[in-house]
Amino acid sequence: MTNTETIEHTIAFVKEALINAEGGHDWFHIQRVFNNALLIAKDEKKADPLIVGLGALLHDIADAKFHDGDETIGPKTAETFLRSIKVDETTIEHVKKIIENISFKGGNFNQQFKSLELDIIQDADRLDAIGAIGIARCFNYGGFKNRKLYDPEIAPKMNMSKAEYKKSQSPTINHFYEKLLLLKDRMNTKTGKKIAQKRHEYMEGFLEEFYNEVNGRL
Repeated sequence: MTNTETIEHTIAFVKEALINAEGGHDWFHIQRVFNNALLIAKDEKKADPLIVGLGALLHDIADAKFHDGDETIGPKTAETFLRSIKVDETTIEHVKKIIENISFKGGNFNQQFKSLELDIIQDADRLDAIGAIGIARCFNYGGFKNRKLYDPEIAPKMNMSKAEYKKSQSPTINHFYEKLLLLKDRMNTKTGKKIAQKRHEYMEGFLEEFYNEVNGRL
């Protein structure tokens, strides 16, 4: 099977697997991350294009937040699928490690694995968490979890542990401070940093308008 065929099979598998997924973590999220990753990879000449493609497509195949916090389901699902289409073991292991190490997890998670491909896909995933799309996804997930939109009596919790982050039920607007506004300075690649700067500024403008409207200011 050629690399192109492998990617095509993976796209079909992910589309089917995520057909009923929450709107911020559905096929269209995967597609955006895939496209972002390909864009970033153009400037990272040493990256393996197959691993970038597979890692981007499978990074959220079974997000732990939708599986009672079980972080093993995603890598196992990816492994089973990749074996079924005869992907080599080295590639499978690399993709599994990307899935295991890509998430933010409160910002205090120490990656147990490093690679250029992980850097690219992590940037691509983080880009989809900021800017206009990031704002839309943030409020979509807050509604999905029936969280408060905003509560001035509940301050953002900074520097949460992985466990605290996973259990957090704070208002949606707090998530900007607990994660989204932190991502610009955590990008790995030159291209990722450039795109993130623009999207970060858009979020800052949104928050300024949000508080103007909350407080009755022009």
